[in-house]
Amino acid sequence: MNTEINREGSVGKSKEGGNPLAENLSQSKSSEEKPAHHSLTYGTSRLAPPIRLVDRAKEIELAEESVQLHVHGKMEVIAKQIRALKAEAEILLQNAQKDIELHKVKCHFEKKAGQALHLYEKKEGNYFSLLSPAEWGGSPPHRFVASYIMNPDRSFTEVTEDKETF
Repeated sequence: MNTEINREGSVGKSKEGGNPLAENLSQSKSSEEKPAHHSLTYGTSRLAPPIRLVDRAKEIELAEESVQLHVHGKMEVIAKQIRALKAEAEILLQNAQKDIELHKVKCHFEKKAGQALHLYEKKEGNYFSLLSPAEWGGSPPHRFVASYIMNPDRSFTEVTEDKETF
């Protein structure tokens, strides 16, 4: 076997009786047919095929497109998160406004956390009562609006009939 250096600069062995020069020529023709994508602007060995400016420009264009797609995808995710946060903030502000309005409702007793409060409506305005419509014998003196429980953070949670535990 004979030792030879191929076009890429690596050392290989040729078969006995084979022509190392002919093998090198066939290898160089096959490597010239398919342009390789390189990240360097110069060959890695003096026997490497030259990197043409057109190949380099195509590689840069491909990289730019890839980066733009990646950034666009991340920006879409961020935009979706912003929309979700905006919706959550709007709900939070609506709940805060509702809680402020409920704290302004007329009440002749001290409101305590965990306590059930029943909102009634009359001509002079709304008021809270400790008595539920059932405790009025089914006919409260004014129109029943809703029942609430005051939370420890002083916010209110509306209680529906199926959740009533008071």
